[in-house]
Amino acid sequence: MDRKITPVSKIFLVIIFFILYAPIFFLIFYSFNSGGNMNNFEGFTFDWYKELFQDTRLLIIVLNTLVVALLAALFSTIIGVMGALGIHAARRRQTKNTLLSINNVLIVSPDVIIGASFLVLFTMAGIKLGFYSVLLSHIAFCVPIVVLMVLPKLSEMSPTLLDAARDLGASRLDVITKVVLPYITPGIFAGFFMALTFSLDDFAVTFFVTGNGFSTLSVEIYSLARRGISLNINALSTLLFLFTLILVVIYYFINQRQQKPVLGGRK
Repeated sequence: MDRKITPVSKIFLVIIFFILYAPIFFLIFYSFNSGGNMNNFEGFTFDWYKELFQDTRLLIIVLNTLVVALLAALFSTIIGVMGALGIHAARRRQTKNTLLSINNVLIVSPDVIIGASFLVLFTMAGIKLGFYSVLLSHIAFCVPIVVLMVLPKLSEMSPTLLDAARDLGASRLDVITKVVLPYITPGIFAGFFMALTFSLDDFAVTFFVTGNGFSTLSVEIYSLARRGISLNINALSTLLFLFTLILVVIYYFINQRQQKPVLGGRK
């Protein structure tokens, strides 16, 4: 039975959303302040955005962040899909639970511990801190996220679908590429976009494995904030928020398009 949302629940939801989004909109509002502070709004201006786009060093950091995020999302999606297939194919329940527990270690572990562990690992392995150390660490903590996004779609898939494909003469490779992968495509897209956003937003792990001469937006914003309040930070944070919002909208439309054929088939 459908349960109606009570007025108290609606008020509670409004309060929660206000607490979550009020600071973001406050930050966005003052990114257009000509006064140069977050105390009094003196007038509307785009000067902080102009100054932001004139900062060559910051633009390079933005490019570094996007490259790392896209590559980390791509590689973690490939590895995560293979990992999810392996976990799903495990016959023994104990083996499957053990693999899931190992997969979830990086998700439940504190970011500080993960970052420090990667720092020790890269130092012992002789890997210079910079682009490759950041990329490898982002791939590592994004893979479990992709696995968790893909596994539910694999669980939804009926075994009779695979049996029918084999009965029609499909090889093991054909079953995976022409039956399994198309079926779990929504989960793959979800894992990719989740990995992308996690990579873009990560600070704690990146802070440990970033070397001299290489930085990402999260680390740079932290460094700028330590020097004092500047509305450049507001402008940069606003653009990041809008970029993340666009990613969410793109994922929503992709997910809706993937579900339409299924709904049409049920009719």
